[in-house]
Amino acid sequence: MTTTPTALLAMAPATDEALIGEAGRAEIAEHARLLTDMPLTDFSTPEAEALLGDVEVLITGWGCPPVGEAQLAAAPKLRAIIHTAGSVRGHVGPEVFARGIVVSSAAAANAKPVIEYTLAMILLEGKKVLPRAQAYARTCRQPSLGEIPRGLGNHGTTVGVLSASLIGRGVLERLAWHDMDLLVADPYVEADEAAGWGAELVTNEDLFARSDIVSLHTPLLAATRGLVSAELIAAMKPGATLINTARGAVVDQDALTEAAVAGRIRAVLDVTDPETLPPEHPLWGCENVLITPHLAGSQGNELIRMRRSALADLARAVAGEPLLHPVRHETLELTA
Repeated sequence: MTTTPTALLAMAPATDEALIGEAGRAEIAEHARLLTDMPLTDFSTPEAEALLGDVEVLITGWGCPPVGEAQLAAAPKLRAIIHTAGSVRGHVGPEVFARGIVVSSAAAANAKPVIEYTLAMILLEGKKVLPRAQAYARTCRQPSLGEIPRGLGNHGTTVGVLSASLIGRGVLERLAWHDMDLLVADPYVEADEAAGWGAELVTNEDLFARSDIVSLHTPLLAATRGLVSAELIAAMKPGATLINTARGAVVDQDALTEAAVAGRIRAVLDVTDPETLPPEHPLWGCENVLITPHLAGSQGNELIRMRRSALADLARAVAGEPLLHPVRHETLELTA
């Protein structure tokens, strides 16, 4: 690259405002020169095509348009794509890697709050905090020790993690501190590797049948759509909890709805299919289901961590050093 390489922001204006802002622009200026202060949301305009002709680094984020053959042809100087969010699957295709362009992602930074959310929800569900709080509000009476079920609590609870993804592994590593029995199901993991996380490697069927709490961390791929089938949901213990911070479409939502509305299982859903359920959907009124608005990932001050992670790789790309968080073409089809 040139001594002070040229750069462009490519993301939705709201992403730019929340994640980059003036602080981010000042940090970018230490390593590259922005060709325009405005983020690009469309690469096909004459103005965008002119800017692409001079750009060496694309700094992308949520809302970035796809970078395909036409965009690469318009950007002969492009050497790096630095993504300020997690997955690059929506805008980076094989053509980018074929051109030798280096790609980085802030997925590791974005994984941290998802791991925190998941750990919190597992511990809350182990003590059945939400239903017990609801009961307390109805009765205004604390139950005696004799009234509390012997199986309630986190000691000896069996937690199953579906997919040892970056987030799944992080959850297992943090759960190892607790007195829990850990299971993991992942076709790309060996038993000794799972044991290193303090977990037993099992099949999907075994995981759902044995777990008190199942936490989903599989990426949404063609092979994982509907992976959590009606059969797996039916195999869950009565009163077990399903936690989904992955993608709504990895679950058979009709089967999940039927089981939850019947009161057979509990669910904590940070994602659904569709992303926002229609107002009349029965899950909204289901007492044993907690639905949160896709908030597990980075929001608010957590966006600072993502920006700093991405811009650390910007500095390394400019200096010609290996990236801290590279995205590799050979693993792209297996990641979120």
